[in-house]
Amino acid sequence: MLDFSKFLKYSKPGPRYTSYPTALEFSDAYGYDEYIQKLESQDSSRPISLYFHLPFCRNACYFCGCNVVFTSKDDKMIRYMDYLKRELVILSKHLDCNREVLQMHFGGGTPTFFTAAQLKEIIAEIKSYFPNFRSDAEISCEIDPRHIDEDQMRVMSEAGFNRVSFGLQDFNEKVQVAVHRIQPYAISKDAMDLARKYNMISVNVDLIYGLPYQTLETFKETLALSLTLNPDRFAVFNYAHVPWLKKTMRKIDETTLPLPDEKLQIMQYTIDFLTSHGYRMIGMDHFAKPEDDLFKAIDKGELHRNFQGYTTKGGADLIGVGLTSIGEGVDSYNQNFKVMGEYEEAIDAGKLPFERGIVLNEDDQIRQYVIMELMSNFKLDIKRFEKLFNIEFKTYFADAIEALKPFAEDDLLTMDENHIECSETGTLLIRNIAMPFDAYMKKHAASSKTFSKTV
Repeated sequence: MLDFSKFLKYSKPGPRYTSYPTALEFSDAYGYDEYIQKLESQDSSRPISLYFHLPFCRNACYFCGCNVVFTSKDDKMIRYMDYLKRELVILSKHLDCNREVLQMHFGGGTPTFFTAAQLKEIIAEIKSYFPNFRSDAEISCEIDPRHIDEDQMRVMSEAGFNRVSFGLQDFNEKVQVAVHRIQPYAISKDAMDLARKYNMISVNVDLIYGLPYQTLETFKETLALSLTLNPDRFAVFNYAHVPWLKKTMRKIDETTLPLPDEKLQIMQYTIDFLTSHGYRMIGMDHFAKPEDDLFKAIDKGELHRNFQGYTTKGGADLIGVGLTSIGEGVDSYNQNFKVMGEYEEAIDAGKLPFERGIVLNEDDQIRQYVIMELMSNFKLDIKRFEKLFNIEFKTYFADAIEALKPFAEDDLLTMDENHIECSETGTLLIRNIAMPFDAYMKKHAASSKTFSKTV
């Protein structure tokens, strides 16, 4: 049984750790020439994971924290396709594109805002440069159920897409109006039926708690309706209200947001409800059926976390293509321009649209390993760490060990000479547990407008 009485005191701003160091540490001190050198020196025996950012949406969903371009004009999308193709041409000059591809993801925006013919063209262009997709490659797409039709699903199925993720968020009409996303259940049901018809191996749904006018009772109804869709995985995210970063969030009346206590009740009910219906919890926000590959990876200690969330496909270099995309090498992160004009200007100059990033020093890599192990597998094998880095853990991380003692006293984790391991309740506070290992947190500690709250 989860003990939520321990939660409220841990409600504080903190990173979600899709990377370490986080994107706040990216800078232009990491220059273009150095980035190209890193790209060209990647180990050709390592597989690659591809991320394509397709940023367009017709209208704003007020809760959305993604980098989005709002448009209803087809010519903007056609223009972007042209620049994507030109980016691939330049990329192919600096990267061995014959490397094995074990993962590809289309994110947005709304990738299926592009027509079936446009999606087919984009996919064909990608495969002309990257011909070696592994037979069991995970090929996925984020989908807004309001923008998907049978022709689009058929194109994706024929191209080898095998996982789709549907944004549901909340089925309550009052909540939908407040966040500017009207999406009746029937629309979501039709989208789910299409995915099943076209043999998507894994069909996932995203829900968000903490939205305006949500209550425990209304979210119970959303969960019950979502369950009738029989998804393979649930992602149930805590709404990150950061209006100082996202202007559209300023349209949300903060007085209508549920208080932390109500959010905790929603979280507890969600866990109880989904586990009682055959799903198992994965960390702070994911649930899946017991036969899911995610659980096999957890049992082996091989679950990984990247900018797309939890994945079983680790050990790859992530190549980000498109506006604002982020890539990851063995010891670096790199991000493309966020502003369309600057993105286009770079490509017009015959350059990759790289804007900023970070090269990890030795301390960064040590801390990255610890934080990502905790975030992914919710435990750390200390002896394995010491063998890997030839470092005595308790000496190097004496301050972090001291900071974790209150978590141990609250039964959120156990800690000895060999392991740090989160309890069931502790997994839900994994961001808090990872933070003592973050060397950059001190400089952000005084600001309440840097990260979303952990609870």
